[in-house]
Amino acid sequence: MNGIPIFDIILFAGVAIFLILRLGSVLGKRTGHENPPKAYKDMMDAAKKADEEAEAKENDEVVVPLPSLKERHDREFDEQQLEGPLQESYVKIQAADPSFSPAQFLDGARAAFEWILRAYVEGDRETLRNLLANDVYENFDGSLSNRESLGQRLEEMLVGIDSCEVIEAEMDGSVAKVTVKLKSKQVNVLYNNMDEIVSGDPNKVVDVTDIWTFARDTQSRDPNWSLIATHSPE
Repeated sequence: MNGIPIFDIILFAGVAIFLILRLGSVLGKRTGHENPPKAYKDMMDAAKKADEEAEAKENDEVVVPLPSLKERHDREFDEQQLEGPLQESYVKIQAADPSFSPAQFLDGARAAFEWILRAYVEGDRETLRNLLANDVYENFDGSLSNRESLGQRLEEMLVGIDSCEVIEAEMDGSVAKVTVKLKSKQVNVLYNNMDEIVSGDPNKVVDVTDIWTFARDTQSRDPNWSLIATHSPE
C-alpha cells in the first residue's frame, strides 16, 4: 500500500469491526415487531382511555331516556282530568302543590285502601294511626276495642278493586281534599269467641262501595295524605 503500513490497516479494520459489534449489542436488531418502550406504551394507553371516556360521556349526553308506558299513561290521564269537570279544583290544588297528579293520587288511594283494610282486620293500630286522621282513627280504634272485648275475630279478603275514581276535590285554605269512590269485591266474615259465624259468608264474594276522603296540608313537608272521612253511598 502507498505509504500506509499494513499493520495500521489491520488495526483500523479491527477497531471498526469492534465498534459495529458493540453498537449491535446495544441497539439490537429491528424486525418491525418490537414492543414500544414502556413510557411510550403508557402514554398511548392513557390517550386511548381518555378518548374512550370522552366518547362515553358524549354518548351519555346524547341519549335521552324515554318515558315508560306507565309514565305516558299517567300523563295522558292527567291531561284528560284537567279538561274534565274537576278541572277548576285540580288547577287550584296544583297551584298549591305543583307535584300533584290525579293519576298518582289514585294509585296512592288504592294502596291506602288495601293497607287500611288489612290493618283493621289484623288490629294493627300503629299502621292505622299513620294513615288516618285523629277522629277517624278513634272510630276505628273503638270498633277494634269492641271486637276484642267480645272475643270476636274478623276475616276479610280483598278480592280486588274494580274501580277507583275521584268524585270531589277542593282546596280548604292550604289543605287539599280529594274524595274517591272505591268499588271492590270482598269476602267478609265475623266470628265469635266460639268460632261461630256472626255475620258474613266465607264462600260469598260481595260487591262493596266505599267513599273515602283524603286530605293533605300543602304547606307541610309531609307528602302523605291522611284519610279524614269514610262513608257508604246513600
